[in-house]
Amino acid sequence: MAENFVRIQAQPLRTFVFQLFSKAGMKPADAEFQADALVQMDLWGIPSQGVIRVPIYVKRIRSGAINPQPQIKTIRKAEGLEVIDGDNGSGFIVGRSAMGRAITIAESRNVAAVGATRSNHFGAAGLYARMAAERGMIGICTTNGVQNMVAPGSAKPVVGDNPLAIAAPTFGDFPFVIDISTSAAAAGSLMAAADTKKKIPLDWATDREGCPTDDPEVAIAGGFLLPIAGYKGFGLALALDILCGVMTGGAFLNEMRGMYNFPDKPSLTGHFMIALNPLSIMSRKEFKDRMTEFCRILKSTPMRDGQKEMLIPGELEYRTALDREKSGIPLPASLYAELSGMGKREGVEVELSM
Repeated sequence: MAENFVRIQAQPLRTFVFQLFSKAGMKPADAEFQADALVQMDLWGIPSQGVIRVPIYVKRIRSGAINPQPQIKTIRKAEGLEVIDGDNGSGFIVGRSAMGRAITIAESRNVAAVGATRSNHFGAAGLYARMAAERGMIGICTTNGVQNMVAPGSAKPVVGDNPLAIAAPTFGDFPFVIDISTSAAAAGSLMAAADTKKKIPLDWATDREGCPTDDPEVAIAGGFLLPIAGYKGFGLALALDILCGVMTGGAFLNEMRGMYNFPDKPSLTGHFMIALNPLSIMSRKEFKDRMTEFCRILKSTPMRDGQKEMLIPGELEYRTALDREKSGIPLPASLYAELSGMGKREGVEVELSM
């Protein structure tokens, strides 16, 4: 049976989550960024990376697994390439620092890559790729995670469902954004399905024996994720772990710690950000004209079987956000109750009203 939903307006939810993070010890500016990011995920229609994650983040800050006020610093540096130490801070704050630094370097050196070590879960990779697109650049972002995905035919997890996001400005209402997991579905999608009592497709995950399952509870309890497109997704996940873990000098593969299995320990997550400045090789007008034509061709693609139109990657999220800014964000009733309880325990001054 599907679970009931409660609709919450975005701004009160932002304020509520901001106060939770502030009371947990984060700096006001950092708490605001992280709260805004999580609510934005729900506005975009990505609940698996939205406020559903607030309870575990607060728990990990309280336990010391996440440093609420990290001293982030550069530890490796070369021409157009840097690595920062996240000091076990929130992945949102470390991720913002890494992409921010990549953008700054790319403004003068045309292209830059910045890796990060000793970080934590940072939400959706698209959030950071969008940062570059907002500055007129092309952004590429990835991160590594705990071993939770099996190789085709294997019975034990080998690598994380490491995501990849690429964003570019369209000079329209929204940027081009593709943000994909290398698993058939992100771990957060299993959580969202379990929260709403829904079955999952058989190609999403396995049980603890490595057999496909349609029960998200079984998958979460001891199963593993399956790679997207078989060996192709598996190979891509490995390559991304090389960028985030091996190349940065950070943790990789079996050195990673899952935030749910190890709630009291830093996850040692790595990130890798790339910023490309198109204006180094063409004028802004030329880039704008070419992106406009690129989008025009996509939008003019003929559709079949009653499909109305081709959507540009990022367009669905844009439309969903416009709707939810007016109608509110649908939260599962169980999550609403959990957050409300947290607010009372933490002494949050703003009530999570419907």
